[in-house]
Amino acid sequence: MLSRTPLLLHTADLAAKYLETIADRHVGATTSADALRAQLGGPLSPTGDPDTDIVDALARAAAHGTVATQGPRYFGFVVGGSVPAATAADWLVSAWDQNVGVHVLSPLVAVVEDIAAGWLKELAGLPADWSTGFVTGCQGANFTALAAARHHLLEQAGWDVGAHGLFGAPAIDVVVSDESHYTIFNALRLLGLGASRVRRVPTDEQGRMRADALRDVLASGQGPCIICAQAGNVNTGACDPIADIVEAARARGAWVHVDGAFGLWAAASPSRSHLLRGIDRVDSVATDAHKWLNVPYDCGVVFTAHPDSHRAAMVIGAAYIVETKAERDPRDFVPEESRRGRAVPVYAALRSMGRQGVAEMVDRCCQLATRLANRLSADPSLTILNDVVLNQVLVRVTTGPDPDAATRAMIERLQADGTCWASGTTWHGVAALRVAVSNWSTTEADIDATAGAIIRCS
Repeated sequence: MLSRTPLLLHTADLAAKYLETIADRHVGATTSADALRAQLGGPLSPTGDPDTDIVDALARAAAHGTVATQGPRYFGFVVGGSVPAATAADWLVSAWDQNVGVHVLSPLVAVVEDIAAGWLKELAGLPADWSTGFVTGCQGANFTALAAARHHLLEQAGWDVGAHGLFGAPAIDVVVSDESHYTIFNALRLLGLGASRVRRVPTDEQGRMRADALRDVLASGQGPCIICAQAGNVNTGACDPIADIVEAARARGAWVHVDGAFGLWAAASPSRSHLLRGIDRVDSVATDAHKWLNVPYDCGVVFTAHPDSHRAAMVIGAAYIVETKAERDPRDFVPEESRRGRAVPVYAALRSMGRQGVAEMVDRCCQLATRLANRLSADPSLTILNDVVLNQVLVRVTTGPDPDAATRAMIERLQADGTCWASGTTWHGVAALRVAVSNWSTTEADIDATAGAIIRCS
């Protein structure tokens, strides 16, 4: 077994070489699951293998078995890359191996989390006194925010859901958009609020919740209420009219939650922050740092305007954990106990880019999305289905007897081509290619190469 330092230096060299070639490789994986099993599997060694052999085997498999999501031409599923400072900080997190559940376990990471939370709230235009939790992703953030909402509303109704559960509790009216992301429904299911008992609000042609229709839905209900709005439609990038939704909600006393998985970052851009008007008046917000902020997986963030309800929904005491009012315990605002220091890469990314750098990255991605849409719309066989307001472009083949089949065939050819990678979707009943420009390293040349590939494969 090698000593620790040579092994880590060898691994760092392999990782650096992987990243040095990421921009030039076939964007999709180029091997099969069976081939990877054959390459990496087999009987477990009775005595163990040399550490360098293990790392080398993984590095060889990564050359063909990974998808180049770190690269500049990966546009699928709103997946960002990772800015260099965040990647480096994440290596430190693994080396430190801190459990950051309580402050006493890692004072450094607990303080870094506090600092990063303050910077994030400033960027997003959220009040400084809001509570913050760093979770695995926007699924965890939506779950945590809606748990806080459930606790808050039922406490107002005289019911302690933490102690007594939902049996006999007042019913909570849950209102969602027709375009709400599936993670909202999954969170509702896990919280016992039901994924199918929601009341849906129709949307406009870009997928934005209609505030006039919301008012009608709210007027027909009564009792505790949660409204789930969205900043950044997963297909079009459109944002719900948050300020109008808040106005409608206040008349009902409803909790307004915003799923801002990637769209929240528009708040950092002076030219696009108007899309988030009213965000400072909602009750909770969920987002992903590993999307548009470009930090490594896994990192989601939840914010709430009700720290007491947020904490009460998450924390439960233990005899061996001594609570202190002097410092904040990160575990108090998340559903996890043992957890890695995922706020450290966020801290590094924010220090590296600064306020202006984050805004420029958001603007650049949006400008590149517009550039792509303009290039593609010039081709008579292609149609852009959305107004490109953020970083999402919906493309459809509109020639031939069966545009849906032609679009799906184009997507299959594009993914096999390897110049770029983007995912298929269904938008208002028709097939489309969804391109999400979310990577800090994407350039105009990458966009032009992508446009060429899409046209060539259509």
